[in-house]
Amino acid sequence: KMILAMSHGTLPATLHVDAPSPHVDWAAGAIELLTESRPWEDNGRPRRAGVSSFGVSGTNAHIILEQAPDLDDAVAEGSAEPAVPATVLPIVPVLVSGHDEEALQAQAGRMSETGGDVLGLAAGSARRASLAHRAVVLAAGTDDLRAGLEALRGEVSVPNVVRGVVGEGRLAVVFT
Repeated sequence: KMILAMSHGTLPATLHVDAPSPHVDWAAGAIELLTESRPWEDNGRPRRAGVSSFGVSGTNAHIILEQAPDLDDAVAEGSAEPAVPATVLPIVPVLVSGHDEEALQAQAGRMSETGGDVLGLAAGSARRASLAHRAVVLAAGTDDLRAGLEALRGEVSVPNVVRGVVGEGRLAVVFT
């Protein structure tokens, strides 16, 4: 709701409030309940809002949201692409899997032939099916990626590659 309010530049009315709480001294400060929606004025700075959640079991959570930059303002002159800085990640996980060890090695070989787009390969590998024989290559760049994929093809152990086989077991989901 708050993200939509930022996007539309409208402060929404407070819902389900017939009368303000008597436990708050409303006259002491510059705070009020919004009884009806009103425009959220643009003051030249990003809009920010705090959102709190209070759970029945005593769990409390709070987040501060900030308006995203307007991509129309970020478009470089004469270019159709936004002038947004490229994301540089220190290490990217590239997932490899196959029905058996031979299929995993073949997949590593095909992936090594695709070129040096580490981010693209990592994103694509995350969308593929996870088969029984699995590995992950932790790549800080194309050299790490190539070395890791070659290690998988030759069944060589290197520090930036973790491999394994799916075992029997039950799934446990824990909400701490």
